[in-house]
Amino acid sequence: MSMRITTLIAAVWLLAAPAAAGQAAPKPPSNEDCLTCHGDPAAKRDDSRGIAVDAKHFEGSIHGPMACVDCHADLAKAELPHEPKLAKVNCGSCHEDVAGKFRDSIHSWAKEKAGLVSAPACADCHGKHDIMPRTDKASRVYRDAVPGTCGSCHAGVRERYDVSIHAAALKKGDSRAPVCVDCHSAHAIQRADSPGWRLSVTAECGTCHANVVASFHRTFHGKVTELGFTRVAACADCHGAHEILPASNSASPISKAHLVETCSKCHRGANERFVKYDPHPNPGDYQRSAVLWWADRVYRVLIPGCFAFFGLHSALWYWRSKREHQRGVGNRR
Repeated sequence: MSMRITTLIAAVWLLAAPAAAGQAAPKPPSNEDCLTCHGDPAAKRDDSRGIAVDAKHFEGSIHGPMACVDCHADLAKAELPHEPKLAKVNCGSCHEDVAGKFRDSIHSWAKEKAGLVSAPACADCHGKHDIMPRTDKASRVYRDAVPGTCGSCHAGVRERYDVSIHAAALKKGDSRAPVCVDCHSAHAIQRADSPGWRLSVTAECGTCHANVVASFHRTFHGKVTELGFTRVAACADCHGAHEILPASNSASPISKAHLVETCSKCHRGANERFVKYDPHPNPGDYQRSAVLWWADRVYRVLIPGCFAFFGLHSALWYWRSKREHQRGVGNRR
């Protein structure tokens, strides 16, 4: 009985083998196949959204050597013309390290959890078929272009940044001038009102303003911030966030015209005398505060002098007590 079953299975396999051999796996559509439709500048979906792809832009992009189906993986086995709605492109299939950071960002939270369809995803910042390296001036994420890219969603913030001292420096070609990603990062952007971000932003300011932040840490505000508390003033509370201006500008919150108002946000009853307090003391700068400079110099002499005096006193006391002890031992003999 088992022999008959084995023979039957073998016969069925031999009959099916030629047919199976003649049916090759479907070949994925090539880029040329896709451009047959998508190469037409007038190509649109049923909802009138454009679906045209500029072949030259794509070939010159960082993804130029790739095939369409490398990103649109659901079309690898599809017949053309394909279904109108495609699966979302998973950038993380190649860029997992970046995608992991993005999943923890406020942008990802807004899109995936809060359901805000307007929240940005990869293509909104980097582009789609014309993605360029961030070092290319044509890239949407090229350093000088970042404020404009972020400003396409954050228009109000862009307006305030454009009048700031940072934007002015950037326009003059200063490569050190900060743009959005320097303070907020690129893929792991957090809520600006979260305690963790508020505590870290002072250190971020210190990457450019090291001496200023060092002087901040000498103050009560700085010490409390270092202990992990966020209820005291940090950089943005006094200087502003995106619209930072020099103190010489009358519109600045730290100008003489607005300083009392700025300090009054936390210190009710602040007056002209109160705001004479130096928020960035520097004992090494005689021009800033001669009194502090002299106090620091006296302190540098006084403290070592005290230790030296008491050290000498202790040494002499020990020497005398040792002699007295030796005399006492000699007298007893």
